[in-house]
Order: sequence, then structure tokens, then C-alpha cells
Amino acid sequence: MSDPRGYVERLWPPPSWWLVGLALVATVWLVLVVSTPGPVVVSGTAVAAMAVLGGLAAGAVTVGVRAGELVAGRAHLPVERCAAVEPLDPEATRRAVGVDADARAFLLLRPYLPRTVRVRLDDPGDPTPYWLVSCRRPEQVAAAAEAARPPRRDGPRTAR
Repeated sequence: MSDPRGYVERLWPPPSWWLVGLALVATVWLVLVVSTPGPVVVSGTAVAAMAVLGGLAAGAVTVGVRAGELVAGRAHLPVERCAAVEPLDPEATRRAVGVDADARAFLLLRPYLPRTVRVRLDDPGDPTPYWLVSCRRPEQVAAAAEAARPPRRDGPRTAR
């Protein structure tokens, strides 16, 4: 059963990267076909194709909010530990990975995605100040994290 408040994206490399991989495999085939016997051409091209496909597929990660956790690849963080989840536009992302970067931050960045979410942590024992995670729809990731967060118990106090 899926969490109605969750949102998950699978980040695959863009089609242009797959075309470059195809061109690389075609180049390997061309080099082999003019210089080696048939079985070597077939096996060499197959190895190149598997390497390219494996490399591109290995770069695919899952990002989002699922079952009360922020998911960024293999890393999981309960949303209760998130002080704030803010979507960043391309310019803010550029600053966050450049002049405003903190070396202690957890990064899951993809060069083909210019937008990210910055997840500020609410855990004094964790030396990681924030997570910076690439995604296609950072507003939806932030909204899902906010929706999955349990209500705060320390609400506003009233005077007696």
C-alpha cells in the first residue's frame, strides 16, 4: 500500500546521455569490425554495450518521501529529523554547491538536474548540517516531506 503523502522520483540519465553511450558502442564496433575477426567484433561490442548500459543504469537513483522517510538513493532519513525541506532553483543550487557549500553536507547530485532540495537536519548529534539532493520536482518533494511530518507536540503556549 502506498503512502498518499509520499512522492518518489526515479532519476535516470537523460536521453542525450544514452545517445552518447550508443555512439560510444558504435565507435567500438567500428574499430573492431575493421581490424578483428567476427567473433571478436561480436564479443567486444557486447562487452562495450553492457559496460555502457550498466554504467548508465547504475547512475539511476530513487529520490523522494516514502513511508515517513526522506529517500536519497541508499540513504534514508526519518522526516521527524528534518528541520526544513526547501526547494532550490538552479541559481540557489549553484550557490549551494559552490560558494555557500559546507564540506560536512550529504550530497546526492546529478549534473543533468539543475534543481535540488536542501534538507536541514534537526539532530544535534549528527555532524551533517544538511542534505542537498537533486530532483526534477523539488516543490513536490518538499511538500511530501512536510505532509509526512508528524504534528509537533510543542505547540503555541497560552497564558493562564
